[in-house]
Amino acid sequence: MKRTKAVVIGGGTGAPVSIRTLLDMGCQVSSIVSMVDDGGSTGILRERGGVVPPGDIRKCIGAMSANYDGIFARSFRHRFSYLDNHSLGNLIITALAEETGSFPDAIRVCEDLCEARGHVYPSTLHDVTLKGMTDDGRELEGQAVIGDSDCHMRYVALQPADAEAYPPALKAIREANLIVLGPGSLFTSIIPNLLVPGVVEAITEARERETDPAYTVFVCSLADMQGETWGMNCYDYVDAICRHGMRGILDIALIHRNAPSSPMATGVFPALTDYSDARYATRGRRLNQVSHVVVNEELVDKVKKLGVQPMVRDLVDEQRPTWHDRGKLARALQEVLTACHSQQR
Repeated sequence: MKRTKAVVIGGGTGAPVSIRTLLDMGCQVSSIVSMVDDGGSTGILRERGGVVPPGDIRKCIGAMSANYDGIFARSFRHRFSYLDNHSLGNLIITALAEETGSFPDAIRVCEDLCEARGHVYPSTLHDVTLKGMTDDGRELEGQAVIGDSDCHMRYVALQPADAEAYPPALKAIREANLIVLGPGSLFTSIIPNLLVPGVVEAITEARERETDPAYTVFVCSLADMQGETWGMNCYDYVDAICRHGMRGILDIALIHRNAPSSPMATGVFPALTDYSDARYATRGRRLNQVSHVVVNEELVDKVKKLGVQPMVRDLVDEQRPTWHDRGKLARALQEVLTACHSQQR
């Protein structure tokens, strides 16, 4: 049986969930990763060494490891609390890029070291910065600043706007049968990829293929953990994706259905995160607490009016209520694939 070629577009901690899920489903997986990260270990390396951001690349390579819980894969994810919280993977990628003179070569070596079951591609190799405007009209600059905004974003843009896309990333998208956006940080991990010239066009080409056209799926977040989307409902998420290039080419939005007994239905609940400092206590939020993404029939109907088919399913990990359950996500994505194979666009 022909394996589904799946491409995951995103970054951060969200894209690895889709990557591992699709690999478990037997798909042939590639990942397209945003290059705007400027926070934490990556931000330090970028500022001091002028390197291409390695952090989200590292996370996606790690997610593809054939032995995710093996000693090397765990070491690749290891962070040194006494060295600016750098991860070993970030340092290895940076060292390899300097030794080989090629960031893509560094990625390939790390894929081999981690026995990756797929390929990871940066959306661009250019030095790009994320800019944007909040819903209350303030201009912000930088991925970390935007992520910690005290008001959700209205739009974001790349600077420079004409950064050239990485050709192998475009090739992977054009050849895909299934293109999955997210889950993850909407304005700082997913959308920046769509802003690179050529990416949306490649998605369009894949969808318009005469033989076995691709289908596009957006996996909506379960909860607001960052200021960039604080207070946004499920319609707002889908609308933002459409306004940033996906209008008319997004087929399905996977949206979590809040069960009455779930922690996700209680409004505000403790966040299971590594964040513990005051930077994450922004307007309307208490420290280390997050709010679920609101879903109701009216909002789902509004999603339909965008030309996007909503699939509302139980997707939450009951033990980690801000995370998607991989088993539930796999069942939903299999449902998508079955529906796509049984109908003509």
